[in-house]
Amino acid sequence: MNYSAELKKFVTSQYVYSAIRITLATVLPCLVLAHFGILKEYFLFPLGTSFVALTDQPGPFIRRRNALTFAIFCFVLVALIASLVMNIKVLVILEIIVFAMFFSLIGVYGQRLAAVGSLSLVVMAIFIDGHLTGDNIFKSLLIFASGCTWFLLIFLIVTTIQPYKLASQMIGENYLQLAEFLKIKANYYQKNPDFDKLTTQVIAKQIGIKNLQEETRETVFKTRTIVNESTTTSRLLMLMFLNSMDLHEKLMTSESDYQKLQESFKDSMILVHIHDYLNLLAEEITNIGISLQVGTRAKPIFNLDAELKKLNTQYFEVRNRQITPETLENFMILRQILMRISEITKEINEIYKVFSQDVKLAKSLSTGLDLRKFMPNEEKLNFQVLKNNISFSSSQFRHAIRITTALLIGYLFSFFQFLSIGHTYWILITITAILKPAYSITKQRNGLRLYGTIVGATIAYIILHFIHINAILFGTLLVSMILCFSLLKGRYFWAVLFMTIYVFLSFNFLSPGKVDIIFKDRIVDTVIAGIIAFLVSYIVLPVWEHTQNLDLMKKSAESNLIYFQSVISKFLQEGFDLEEYKVKRKNAIISLANLSDNFQRMISEPKNQQKKLEVVHQFVATSHLVTAYTASLSQYSKNDEKYPEIDAESWSKKIESELQQTSALLKGEEINEVLKMESRLEPEDSSIDDLMLKRKTELEENEASDVNDPNKISHLTELKNIHDVLELIYDVAKEQRKVIEKYKNESEATTPPQS
Repeated sequence: MNYSAELKKFVTSQYVYSAIRITLATVLPCLVLAHFGILKEYFLFPLGTSFVALTDQPGPFIRRRNALTFAIFCFVLVALIASLVMNIKVLVILEIIVFAMFFSLIGVYGQRLAAVGSLSLVVMAIFIDGHLTGDNIFKSLLIFASGCTWFLLIFLIVTTIQPYKLASQMIGENYLQLAEFLKIKANYYQKNPDFDKLTTQVIAKQIGIKNLQEETRETVFKTRTIVNESTTTSRLLMLMFLNSMDLHEKLMTSESDYQKLQESFKDSMILVHIHDYLNLLAEEITNIGISLQVGTRAKPIFNLDAELKKLNTQYFEVRNRQITPETLENFMILRQILMRISEITKEINEIYKVFSQDVKLAKSLSTGLDLRKFMPNEEKLNFQVLKNNISFSSSQFRHAIRITTALLIGYLFSFFQFLSIGHTYWILITITAILKPAYSITKQRNGLRLYGTIVGATIAYIILHFIHINAILFGTLLVSMILCFSLLKGRYFWAVLFMTIYVFLSFNFLSPGKVDIIFKDRIVDTVIAGIIAFLVSYIVLPVWEHTQNLDLMKKSAESNLIYFQSVISKFLQEGFDLEEYKVKRKNAIISLANLSDNFQRMISEPKNQQKKLEVVHQFVATSHLVTAYTASLSQYSKNDEKYPEIDAESWSKKIESELQQTSALLKGEEINEVLKMESRLEPEDSSIDDLMLKRKTELEENEASDVNDPNKISHLTELKNIHDVLELIYDVAKEQRKVIEKYKNESEATTPPQS
């Protein structure tokens, strides 16, 4: 592992940048207040700042600004009501019910408002017993509101000074994810690869790439400054993002029959050389990503042209030495792989050229695309959307009921004085943090929260026991805050660990000498909250992932069919619309990632809820292959070459019939005989067989000629590869149809007959 690159990736990421901003915005007022000796009295100021800061989700400036403004309004309103009714238990219970239901339900409008809702419930928990407001409620609320507004002011200043920073960092992260994806793909070429493990890693990485692309797409395409402003930076960033999506497709096109490849070249080092070269490309992509995050111009690390020439030389040495009529097809496959690698290399070189554009040249850059077609769809903020989700069929409504139930149970623990629970609000905060709409995420967070709290509390206890120098403690607090906010999204265990440390240190600065009490309360409250969250998520109206499978499978099957039709259209002489193709490619990848993500969550659910697990797994795997092989075929759709030897019409009908049968079965429709007949069509590609036979005869009659031109690939090799890819798509589509037939037959067999 390149630890230097890993450290750079982390330090230059949007998460660290955001964490430093949040920490400084929170701590600087604390220093000023501490200087004047009024930190305790005005502690609600930095508390309000940190709460609003945590609702700031990546995205367009206007959406972020509006969300922060809405968060301030919600926080102050919740704090006011909680402070006014804190002594009337009946009203407190009513407050929990109303707020928990409302702030959980607004999650239907997306992650941004879901974050506002969750933090609003945390504010309610903080103010529910009045321990922070003191006697003068309105003065305390004014201080809290000022702290909230302070972060909004910081946000407005920073985004005005650096309007492109977030977009640049997010695009950079896209490249970093693609580099990791390529490293996984490279491992298929190492000696004795674990194919099942690598396939699982590829699918998991696809999910991460899709989620990140969606977030970045919103930030880039929906930010008026980026899309419409005629500046060098905006155009370069737009092109860098679109290039990252094209690079993603090229990386997907490297899908091959790896097991056959390993068997064919197990006695040669050529696959290992390919593995090493792909890792070089991954390092270059990482370099581009880090440069984008930092905001500097990237320069190539290696001489890729020289390295590629070296790889091609190694291939030709093996090829010229070992090619025979029996090994001809194996070398054709390997030659095609090298051509794809060459395309990836060209794409990376092109990205470097775009990245280093001269300002005058950059003014002429244009995507040539209707960017509105690439914008993600989102629910509009209208009451009807919320109203439609007030139903037991809505997963968000069920989640709202679960979180309301859990918070009510957590609040009841404050009545049990014999338990000696000193910080009841910690139970409510922990419940809000752990309990998520998906059972699998709740289960995962529960364990990570408990382990992180125990380890963090232990470390904090040791620090406070042995270190009594305030400067060191304050430095540790700062570092812990930055690391907590940096790791909150991707490394929850570590985020909780550092959160616990800075919470302990904060309490120590405010009330020294109470570390033993805080240690006990923090552990006990976390355990209680974890038990409540787990039981409620399992018992109260759970939404199991298997209930989503059928809809996601339908969507994936439909998207793959449309994607294939778009690609095959070039071979049918129907023209090729690049813009429409890119939209359909995007939809196919998103549908596949959504299905894969749902399957991954289902694995974490109780065994009795993992319905048809094996079938869904097979469907996910075959869907991935259909998408990947279609991406491979698309490389021939975007050039000017003609391939009349390919019976594209028959192949189109043959493959589409299988994909359509799968969609029909998933929808519960009858399969007509026409589709079955078309599936049995035999494409007339006999001319390819004749050409292959002729080439093999030439090899038998003459010694293999020395071929050394890496830029030249025979028309026969291209034809053979197109034929093989079409055959692979058909075989996988057929296998997928059989999987669904089995799934439907088993479902019908277990369904009791109607009386």
